[in-house]
This record gives sequence, structure tokens and C-alpha cells, in this order.
Amino acid sequence: MKKSLTPLGETEMEVLHHVWELEEATVKEVQERILKSREVAYTTIMTVMKNLADKGYLKYHKDGVRYVYRPAQKPESVQSSLVRDLISKVFKGSPMELVQTLVKSEELSDEERKEIRKMIDDMED
Repeated sequence: MKKSLTPLGETEMEVLHHVWELEEATVKEVQERILKSREVAYTTIMTVMKNLADKGYLKYHKDGVRYVYRPAQKPESVQSSLVRDLISKVFKGSPMELVQTLVKSEELSDEERKEIRKMIDDMED
């Protein structure tokens, strides 16, 4: 069986982003946001949010009959962990190869390249 590049699937990341933005959310609130761009069943979002809680990305408490979820980890922490995994699995542990791939990307505008250059320069100061 193939192992995924990341411990989070696309829908899990989508749900996690919504909970980060809302800071606290019910399944219905997240589903309503996702429904603005695509069809998704309430039970699907419920399962995804439970799985995210089981994986340690969300926490929840009961409010009457509903569950209210909130982030268990800050976005920066999750992003750093996912990037480390990506570097390890895709770029043979080389952050330099990741940066080279990003910088050489045709999707990067000149302005974005300048901003990256400035960010690196600022780190050196």
C-alpha cells in the first residue's frame, strides 16, 4: 500500500483552514462554507472533523447536542510539519531543492521572486 505524501488529505486541509479562520466551528458551519464552492454531505464533514480531532489537529467540546471544534495546533505549526514531511519525502531531505523548485516555477511572478529575495536578505541581517 502506498503511503501518502502528507498525513492530511485535501478535504481535511480544506476543513482545517475553515476552522482556523472561524477559530471555533460546528460541522454545519464548516459545511455551509464549503457548500459555497462545491457539494459536500454533512456526514462527510462530520467524519472529516472527527478524524482531524483523532489525529490531534482539532479539539472539541459538546454544546448541548452539537460538537464545537477548535484548532488544537496553530496553522504555522501544521504548515511547518507538512513542509518538513514534503522535504523529506519529495526532495530527499534537501530544503535547497524545494526552494530551487519554487523559485524556478513559472507560476512565480517577478514580484514574488523579489519578495523572496528580500525575505532571505532580511534573514541574513
